[in-house]
Amino acid sequence: MLEDRATAVSSPTRWPAAYPQGYAVVDVETTGLARDDRIISAAVYRLDARGEVEDHWYTLVNPERDPGPVWIHGLTSDVLEGAPLFTDVAEEFAARLNGRVLVAHNAVFDWQMIAREYARARREAPVRQRLCTIALSKELGLPLPNFKLESLAAHFGVVQQRAHHALDDARVLAEAFRPSLLAAAAGDVRLPLLECRPLTEWSDRPVPRQASGGYGGHRAGGWRPSRKRPACPYPNPGRYEDGKRLRQGMRVAFSGDTSTERELLEDRATECGLHVASSISRLTSLLVTNDPDSGTSKTVKARQFGTPIVDEAAFGQLLRDVEPADG
Repeated sequence: MLEDRATAVSSPTRWPAAYPQGYAVVDVETTGLARDDRIISAAVYRLDARGEVEDHWYTLVNPERDPGPVWIHGLTSDVLEGAPLFTDVAEEFAARLNGRVLVAHNAVFDWQMIAREYARARREAPVRQRLCTIALSKELGLPLPNFKLESLAAHFGVVQQRAHHALDDARVLAEAFRPSLLAAAAGDVRLPLLECRPLTEWSDRPVPRQASGGYGGHRAGGWRPSRKRPACPYPNPGRYEDGKRLRQGMRVAFSGDTSTERELLEDRATECGLHVASSISRLTSLLVTNDPDSGTSKTVKARQFGTPIVDEAAFGQLLRDVEPADG
């Protein structure tokens, strides 16, 4: 099916000279979203200038800490215990990235996680540019219901076998990127390339799992006034259930400090089809907080109403696989 969709894209008679000479399609699974979080698995598909697969590589990584939301990525402490440290795979990883444009779905996240791991290892990732397939999909005007990886894959007829497994996610993205690249070349579309700069804001302190069930630290002083957002187009399907996926239309509220900018978290939630609420009520589907034992009005009301609570890292993982609304 993929070949049918790919060949349906007219092959460009002249390949744009400004296009890169090679790509590294990357996916990483992590313990969370904060600066203290770590990579627990990584995969790279190397592609040539026209998007053809050259080879692929995959590794587990021992994060030397709690693995985070195991129910999302499936990698337990026992599984990761015998895995190599990032410093052990840094050279091979770098060889896969060297001289290529890093391609990822929501590329800023993958790049930041990779860059911080190299900073901890006192090295620098050999990446100078990145390309986000979400941005490319927008440049191409693809008729997607949303910008999730599964929607991009479905558009090009790519079948996903193991969601949230780095190797399969990278394969799916590589197969969806090739027809996207061909379409861009045929239409002489400018690729949305961004510069990759080394990051220094990282921490190598161990972060154990907190008694409250949280993963990773949080930043103080992050309060800001909320801003008006467009109304959510989907009906509220009810409360979030532990171990299941979020569904479009769910009402999500936030409380307390977050390591990721609150506005960014809210924007991502809105883009995924969730309703960002400024207060807690009996209709609230989920409260996101790094300190569920605090006495804020939102956490108190959440406990009174029995509203489910997750921390920032778990929420970030859940955002990667939001279930579409019914009908």
